[in-house]
Amino acid sequence: MSASERTPLIAVVHVAPPRQRYPHQTLRRFCTIALTTIPVAVIAAVLVLFFLGIGADDLFDHPHRKPPAPYPPPSSSLSEDSRTSSGISYAELQQILQDTPDEDKIREWSHYYTAGPHLAGQNISLAIWTQERWQEFGISDTKLVAYETFLNYPLGHRLALLERSKETELAGDVAGASENLDSWTVQFEASLEEDVLDEDNSTSLPDRIPTFHGYSGSGNVTAPYVFVNYGTYQDFEDLQKANVSLEGKIALAKYGSIFRGLKLKRAQELGMVGAVLYSDPGDDGEITEKNGYQTYPEGPARNPTSVQRGSVQFLSVAPGDPTTPGYPSKPGVPRQPVEKIIPSIPSVPISYQDALPILRALNGHGPDASSFSSHWQTGGLDYKGVNYNIGPSPDGLVLNLVNQQNYTYTPQWDVIGIINGTIQDEVVIIGNHRDAWIAGGAGDPNSGSAALNEVARGLGAALAKGWKPLRTIVLGSWDGEEYGLVGSTEWVEDYLPWLNATAVAYINVDVSTRGPEFDVAAAPLLNKAIVETTKLVQSPNQTIPNQSVYDVWLSRKPSTLPPKYKDDSVPNIRTMGSGSDFTAFQDHVGIPSIDLGFSSNQESAVYHYHSNYDSFYWMDTYGDPGWHYHVTVAKVWGLLTARLVEAPIIDFGAEDYAASLSFYVDKAQEKAKDLGFDFSFEELRNSIKALRTATAELDSAAALLSSELSRSDLPLFRWVRLMRKARTINKKYQRIERAFVYPAGLDSRPWFKHVVFAPGLWTGYAGAVFPGLVEALDAGNSTDVERWEEIVTKLVNDATKLVEA
Repeated sequence: MSASERTPLIAVVHVAPPRQRYPHQTLRRFCTIALTTIPVAVIAAVLVLFFLGIGADDLFDHPHRKPPAPYPPPSSSLSEDSRTSSGISYAELQQILQDTPDEDKIREWSHYYTAGPHLAGQNISLAIWTQERWQEFGISDTKLVAYETFLNYPLGHRLALLERSKETELAGDVAGASENLDSWTVQFEASLEEDVLDEDNSTSLPDRIPTFHGYSGSGNVTAPYVFVNYGTYQDFEDLQKANVSLEGKIALAKYGSIFRGLKLKRAQELGMVGAVLYSDPGDDGEITEKNGYQTYPEGPARNPTSVQRGSVQFLSVAPGDPTTPGYPSKPGVPRQPVEKIIPSIPSVPISYQDALPILRALNGHGPDASSFSSHWQTGGLDYKGVNYNIGPSPDGLVLNLVNQQNYTYTPQWDVIGIINGTIQDEVVIIGNHRDAWIAGGAGDPNSGSAALNEVARGLGAALAKGWKPLRTIVLGSWDGEEYGLVGSTEWVEDYLPWLNATAVAYINVDVSTRGPEFDVAAAPLLNKAIVETTKLVQSPNQTIPNQSVYDVWLSRKPSTLPPKYKDDSVPNIRTMGSGSDFTAFQDHVGIPSIDLGFSSNQESAVYHYHSNYDSFYWMDTYGDPGWHYHVTVAKVWGLLTARLVEAPIIDFGAEDYAASLSFYVDKAQEKAKDLGFDFSFEELRNSIKALRTATAELDSAAALLSSELSRSDLPLFRWVRLMRKARTINKKYQRIERAFVYPAGLDSRPWFKHVVFAPGLWTGYAGAVFPGLVEALDAGNSTDVERWEEIVTKLVNDATKLVEA
């Protein structure tokens, strides 16, 4: 064919099949693509980690870089689902935690917990039962953690009022009474038991626990006795000023005012040889037999035979196993002497019915209570013929006190449940103790145990719907709290490095319900969170329709702060002291803690603390008949946990802390003035002023960032950048409380390391603020006052630097 204008300029002529350039061309093409894309993916991953603020130490668990976690750690990465609760929304989570707690269920848990004795170290079956329930609820990672602890169990006791036989002549005193008891007759033998009640099954159990004191000294002493009021430090000061002889005597003291162990501590220091403690109905408010109320079980007044058991460890010196202060009680560890932590003198608890003949025998001997301040004039047994004379008991009248205890090393068991969160190094812990002095314990502690089960059930229900929390949650059912916060303290000491690195907060509920008054003690960082949470839960008290827990709390317990510091929208929140499982978290490690529950008031049925009558029947009949307050605690507890776990910015109020420090300085200066010192604490005040400015800026930045993160239309890349900022703010919030931990501890009790909060040295339960400073003032040591001002000022400055960094 001849060429024309339509002929193609280039003609393709197929002369042979195409030739492969290389023998493995397909493989080479795959490798080329892979080598191109993998570096791009690695660079992208590094950029994401950079934006999230996650470094090499977050990815590689090197033992010299970070403390070991006690449990398999969760992933530390953040996903898009972490913008809310993973799997469900935050609103859905809140609804689950509101809807799950149930009166019938919580009553069922209480009935089981209170069905038999569960002393510390003797409740393995209850520990396993709790573990199994949590696993059934969906908290599969639940374990028993055991410690080998030093505990005592009762062998025998006696308390008798002895009268010298008329035929016997002694040389003016009773020094030989214990060697010559045949010359004395028994005027009164205390029963040292509580009555069995037909209505209350737990009072008749064949294996019910005898009345005794934990960590009391064994001994057999016979001596005159002295009524020492509440046995406070000031009470003993009053007796010495009145020239009442104490050495060689037995102390007869009322329960109340301070921790019972500190009554024995001071008595022992003053040379007294034993102690007898009883509950006086004068401290029961309006609901007394004297005021016409019937006694339990017929009515709400105190049963005359009720006895308060309890520990007499020197709780304000160091809690936990007294043989291992500062380290966990594991088999084979060194054991320390206990003389400075538990008493050496014997003691017994008795009922006011048993106390009556002993008190009446003092009538007319020594000064009476009216010779002292009004603090001495609170006795409620005058209608029973008691004049409240001080004594000592007259010649020819002594007490024989016998206390036999078996001290032993025994296992005890904490139940620990873990819900892994998205963020590895932010952990919220919630806990309640399980052990009780008695078969019952429907108030202390198992009202809290039952509520914790319902919180766990609610969390499990959320997990079943696909929820994964932003932060990790640890649940603790502690053993050994009653002896001296043993189970929680040993666990904290065991995992201290990990807790120091990861803990955000600890939420404690001991007695969840014993009356209608909502009561809170908290580190100031948590004030905002608990106030806002209680606004979400309806109160069982509906005298005003639809009022919340917050509404009733604010109306019943408004703030007691001076006008200068008072916020009328914040109810009264007590200072953290001791007496429950928050102590090791708050005072030893510096983990902000809160303790909450419903307490009794002056019109409530009398709560039989540590008595056989703290029973399921009492709770079902008088304490919380509909179990509504139990359920309310479970709702508040669950919602507060969710708030601290799920908020992208930890829900703390740092400025509240700084404002509280200013108030605490005012209190310290007022005390100094009362004691005749002229301290202005100017350096400390200036440091707190700088901290307040810094914390106000931190809270403002946190609020602004939280608002941005709450936007539903936020692009992922923008959210990632904001979460990196959130991590920075959260680390500051997480470290503020730790900044006030002084490694050397307080002078006379180095286990307590927090310079802002500690139990009062001579109160135990009640909290002290700036304890090192205040104790130096009490000792009249101006050098130590100045030294402690320097220590606290430095730590406040360190906290300011942390916040400003």
